[in-house]
Parts: sequence; C-alpha cells; structure tokens
Amino acid sequence: MLQNAHPLAERLRPSSLAEMVGQEHLKGILTRALKSGAVPSLIFWGPPGVGKTTIANIIANEAKLPFYTLSAISAGVKDVRDVIQRAKMGTKSILFIDEIHRFNKSQQDALLGAVEKGYIILIGATTENPSFEVNSALLSRCQVYTLKPLSEENLLELLNIALKKDAVLSKKKVKIEETGALLKLSGGDARKFLNLVEMTIESSSDVKIKITDVQVTEVAQRKTAIYDKKGEMHYDIISAFIKSIRGSDPNAAVYYLARMIEGGEDVKFIARRMLILASEDIGNANPTALVIANNAFQAVNVIGYPEARIILSQCVIYLACSAKSNASYMAINKAQHIVKETGDLPVPLELRNSPTKLMKDMGYGKGYQYAHDHAGNFVAAEFLPKEIKGTKLYEPGKNPREEDMRNKLRSQWKDKYGY
Repeated sequence: MLQNAHPLAERLRPSSLAEMVGQEHLKGILTRALKSGAVPSLIFWGPPGVGKTTIANIIANEAKLPFYTLSAISAGVKDVRDVIQRAKMGTKSILFIDEIHRFNKSQQDALLGAVEKGYIILIGATTENPSFEVNSALLSRCQVYTLKPLSEENLLELLNIALKKDAVLSKKKVKIEETGALLKLSGGDARKFLNLVEMTIESSSDVKIKITDVQVTEVAQRKTAIYDKKGEMHYDIISAFIKSIRGSDPNAAVYYLARMIEGGEDVKFIARRMLILASEDIGNANPTALVIANNAFQAVNVIGYPEARIILSQCVIYLACSAKSNASYMAINKAQHIVKETGDLPVPLELRNSPTKLMKDMGYGKGYQYAHDHAGNFVAAEFLPKEIKGTKLYEPGKNPREEDMRNKLRSQWKDKYGY
C-alpha cells in the first residue's frame, strides 16, 4: 500500500451521482433536484456504508455551495450556530450532520430557523428511524430518503472498479477466486466490503495475490474486536445481542449488553431494540414481555447512565429467559404479502360503516351480527374479503400460552382455519 494513502473506501468515493454504485432508486430524484437548483433539506436513513456521506458530498459538489460538516457526537449548539452565522453573512450553505439522531432537542431546535428561512440546506445522516430520533418540527422541513444495503451485484461491481481503477490496487496482480466470505461478512456495507478487500490484499506477501474465502475469514477474525458506534462492530454486536436473547442465553445477552454499554452506546438504541424483540420474538408466548420492555424503555429515558445499565440488565435477562414465539411477526408478514398480491379487496358490505341513509340503502352494515348478542360473545361470521375467505394468517406458537389460544380458536371456528 502506498505510504499515507487514504483507505480504499475513501479513494473510491465517487464525485458524481453517475459514478455512484447502488441506491438507484434515489439517483433520478436527486438528479432532478440538482438540475432544478431546488435541493431541499434532506435526511438520509440507512445502515452504515451505503452512501449517506457520499451523496451529501456529491450534492455539495454539484450544487456548488459552501459545504460544512459536523458530527453529532462531538458538535454542540455553538458549532451549529457558528455555521448558521457564516451562512447568513455569505451565501446559502449546505450543512451535513452525521449521526443527526444523536443531537438532543435543543441542538435540533437550533437548526429550525435557519432551515425554514433558507440560510442552510440541512443534510442529516442517521442509522436510526428519524421518526423516533428527529423532532417533528425539523422532520417536517426535510425530505426523508431511505438508503438500502448494497446488493451482491453492487459490491462485485465495486470490487471490479477497485481492481481496475484504484491507483494502488490496479498495480497489483490480484486474482479473485472466491467472493462468498467478502459478501457474507460485509452484509451490504460497501465500506466494510472494501476494507476487507484491502486488508486481505495487504495481508498477502505473494507477488500474485489470490483472494479466497479462507483468507478473507482469517483477516476478519484478526481484526481487533472493539466497539465502534459508527462502524461495522456496532451492527455486529447488536446482532449478537439480539440473537442471544432470541436464543434464550441470558449470559451471552448480558455480555453483549456490557460491550455496548462500555462502548458508549445510546441507551435508547439498546432499549428500543429490546422493545422490538419483545414483540417479534416473544409475542403472545408471554405478552408481559412487551410491558416489561416498554417500561424499561421509559425508565432508562428518565434515569440515563450509569444506573440505566441495571434496568437494561434486568430487562435483558427477563427477555432471554422468556418463552419465545414469532407467530405475530409471521402473521403480519403473511398479511402484508397478501395485501401486496391482491391489492385493495372490497370490504364485505356487512362490515362497512353506514353513517348515512344512502349507505344503508346500499346495504352497508346489513346482516352484521354483533358478537356480544351471541353466547360466549362469539359468532362464526365471515370477516375477510370473499376473495381470500378462510385464509389463516395466525399460526399459534408451540408454547403453553399460545396453545391455550389455539384451543380457544379451534373451539370457536371448528375446522374453518385448521386450528
């Protein structure tokens, strides 16, 4: 590697939308905005290494406006106001804020007036759902675009570009024998992918370098396992954390919790992941899990570190030791798939609202049987659209609580849904 050369991912950073690999769904929108000269304030939401910072730099380059960069980890209200003041005294500027979800309310509020009056075009990058982390006033002034992990085809295209066009790698004799480990370990993260490529090549002392799955795996395992809130380890650790809870291992779950705490991870990020897991992986096998997780989320927001670690630990252990079921998660997946496949099926007339005489005359609500008028507060009526009647979406999990639910459904619906 050339002495003092930038990392491969930085050397390959494109300078135009046309050069960018991936995010095809955004290129047309952004190209039109740049041509019209009306670039709005933007929030880019997506996992690391998918192009959020790259696109911000491209917009600044093509819009030919002053470009300022702040990191929400280290910047404060004073830094934001300094940029705004410079923009007021000069020309409209672009302010890029990395990890904008880490800005607190007062820091986000400091941006509002300047964005609204057009002194700055705000571009925020976040790995967290902006609906939760960006206040509604600021969010309403921004277009939110979701960036996707790069596909295998995208990553292989980057590999080809790196070997042919990079000033360092193009001078080496590299033969790609296998790409499975590169693709698997990078998980759609272009920066992680290119780092692995570069480290694997650097690790070889041969004149003719061969990249194999074994080499890539060995290089990845030799990397120092530090916790990086901005990079790949962030996602590796949270993945191991979730899988440990799902796998009912409280020991591993608490270990990965400690890794995140010691790494300075946002307490809300951890608590939110547990809140999702309580429904996705436990669900009705133990409905109390969602209550516990929600209470933990509220509590850590009030308490904060360092004491929040105790609350998080209690919740992690409870969730890990709980009965598990993904039945609710699978049910909504199936339902959404059917909706996408079948479109807007008409609601049965008897189930429709009938607030007007005309609607009543058209049969809206006619024949509806009120469940509470029947024994056991149940009537074996049809509620799904006729085109998909009898479709079973919910399959109770194999645990005591959901077996009770299965038996109840079987006694009510008999053979209708096959419970």
